[in-house]
Amino acid sequence: MDGVQYRIGNEKLIRVLDGASQRLRSLLTKQGRPQGALRVAVIGGGCSGLQYKMDLVDGPANRDIMVESNQVRVVVDPKSALFVSGSELDYSEDLQKGGFKVTNPNAVAHCSCGESFAA
Repeated sequence: MDGVQYRIGNEKLIRVLDGASQRLRSLLTKQGRPQGALRVAVIGGGCSGLQYKMDLVDGPANRDIMVESNQVRVVVDPKSALFVSGSELDYSEDLQKGGFKVTNPNAVAHCSCGESFAA
């Protein structure tokens, strides 16, 4: 963590809802890194041109923006932050579309493929 240059963001970038917060805390604890974070990245591809990729990480990397919301930490790289801004992170137990889900009210196109992951 020493020497990592990152910025602190706020919930205007991404807000973590209760279900996602609980699930994320339990996953990080299970992995033995309770201080870890969820990395949310936006990558090309998917049926609407962009899709979300999520990974559990130890903490922010260089140039990341870190948001603390609902007792968990989310890290986003600056490029992805442009697309994520204003989003909410939720978690669904739904068998078909279960997992973490990013909902962005600013997104023009919506699609249900590749927006969530299971861990």
